[in-house]
Amino acid sequence: MAAVEFKNKIRSQEEIATLLGPRPRAKKAIMCHGTFDIVHPGHLRHLMYAKEKADVLIASITADEFIAKGAYRPYVPQDLRAANLAALELVDFVFVDHNATPIESIRKIQPDYFAKGYEYVDGGVHPKTQEEIKALDSYGGEMVFTPGDIVYSSSALINLKAPSLSVEKLLALMESEKVDFGDLRRVLHQMDGVPVHVVGDTIVDGYSYCSLLGTSPKHPTFSVHYERTDKYAGAAAIVSRHVKAAGGNVTFSTLLGDDEHGRFTQKEMESSGIKCLPIVDSTRPTTYKERFITDGHRLLQVDRMDNRPISEKHLKVFCDSLRNVEAAVVLFSDFRHGIFNRHTVPMLVPAIPPSALKAADSQVSNRWGNILDFAEFDLITPNEREARFALGDQDLVVRPMALELYRRARCKNLILKLGDRGLITYRSAGPNPRQFFTLDSLVTTLVDPVGAGDALLAYASLALAVSQSIVIASILGAMAAAAACEREGNIPVTPHDVEQAISHIEKRVHYAS
Repeated sequence: MAAVEFKNKIRSQEEIATLLGPRPRAKKAIMCHGTFDIVHPGHLRHLMYAKEKADVLIASITADEFIAKGAYRPYVPQDLRAANLAALELVDFVFVDHNATPIESIRKIQPDYFAKGYEYVDGGVHPKTQEEIKALDSYGGEMVFTPGDIVYSSSALINLKAPSLSVEKLLALMESEKVDFGDLRRVLHQMDGVPVHVVGDTIVDGYSYCSLLGTSPKHPTFSVHYERTDKYAGAAAIVSRHVKAAGGNVTFSTLLGDDEHGRFTQKEMESSGIKCLPIVDSTRPTTYKERFITDGHRLLQVDRMDNRPISEKHLKVFCDSLRNVEAAVVLFSDFRHGIFNRHTVPMLVPAIPPSALKAADSQVSNRWGNILDFAEFDLITPNEREARFALGDQDLVVRPMALELYRRARCKNLILKLGDRGLITYRSAGPNPRQFFTLDSLVTTLVDPVGAGDALLAYASLALAVSQSIVIASILGAMAAAAACEREGNIPVTPHDVEQAISHIEKRVHYAS
């Protein structure tokens, strides 16, 4: 069946009601409803039995927003689930039900039959099923229960071995949002020259490579031979370098110590073409995190830092810098090493130029901090742990948890980073096809996840500023994060790296077609 043919089966609830016409009809219609996250043999048996009872088979699927079963469900987004069912020859129409239950759709479409699996009647009729029967009785419809000799579970199949659908999900999102690969490349090129002001904590990351000699004969301690140390300017410094590599015209305001790591950072910024406006505080060290690595394994991390809040004098310098630097985008890169806290954030935010896009990332892996400090920003990009910390909730299912954070932050856009599970994005309601969407991780070979969130923040913020599309921003941010994960060390991601990711996915699509 040609792609255009099965896609024509996907209709709205209203379109299907119009096509069927009022009852009584010459052709009988039967409707099946469910999540259909992973279409399995149990679904096929259910649909085949239903088709035997009527001339027209309608499959309705639960919209993503009403699925709270499992922490990361649905695994397959609604557009792709609809396409999966529409591709089946025995299915005549498919629609996404944007109601919490199928009751309203039953009343609107008035199918002659409504099919349910045998498990919904075994041991007694469930109260929700009784409501559906009542809706059917109101116009003369009938409930049909399909045989249930074998019961399959999408959840069990997903938990056993989740299929890799990252490209399929990406393409389904792009198609539904009318975004193509040319749009991604065009926005990537439009980032060039955008003035960006990055404000935040610098962390110098050290990777000290050693060879294992053995264990100490007297103590249970590894003995290693030191070989070399590679240093990278990380945290807000690498965000600045990512933005610069992407084409932004960057000014970087940060706090450094009067030490070798502070001087190293300033040289890194200078060599990258970044205008650095450092506050040098001789009373505190530049934050330095050293990781000791042997045979590819990290044995130990040693942190040298001073997390005291900045002084009133230094706070004024940061505020003046925010007011005086011309910027289309202002990025707050918060690692809670002195610059950002409950006292300083309310002073810093009003100093941001009114016309600038405001974006923030608050990475608080082992410190106190809260992404909700950056309320009403245009974009915030916390990870799941940081989101749960902000809400004080470790139990809520991920999607409702992301929605709650989005509401409390009162932000325009939220990208929740889910590590190897990808991301979920919430955006302002309106004429958009959906309020949220998901992307799976686009990492091909994981080498080093450190700094992936920084790359996402940089590329997503720039893309959002030039395109006004959080969909394009999320996709380019995810691609930049994937590129950062596929090499050792905190190295700036370039547009060439992202273009390679775009081309790789595009080739897979063209090969498949």
